[in-house]
Amino acid sequence: MTGLKTTDLTRAQVLAEVRAIPTDQNFVLDGIDQDDRPLTKVELQTGIVAMAKKRGRPAGSGGKEQIALRVDHDVLSAFRATGAGWQTRMNDALKDWLNTHSPV
Repeated sequence: MTGLKTTDLTRAQVLAEVRAIPTDQNFVLDGIDQDDRPLTKVELQTGIVAMAKKRGRPAGSGGKEQIALRVDHDVLSAFRATGAGWQTRMNDALKDWLNTHSPV
């Protein structure tokens, strides 16, 4: 046989080693690792269904409404400078203002 040899064992020695593998262990003897093997049709369909459920944004509380709001640049910059979650902090500041002021 020409080309690279991956083992110096004879065929008989390889067969003897394979027969010596305990039967209670899970071995793949075709040279393909369990993680590298192609998925079965059932596994593929299960994976597609699972991924379809995880796609998109997380479900919100349903209590918020998206609007377009014009805000002074310095106010917006100040909230954005506080980092991630600045929109929630801006919402909290507006709620706090409503607690101390009459909206009418």
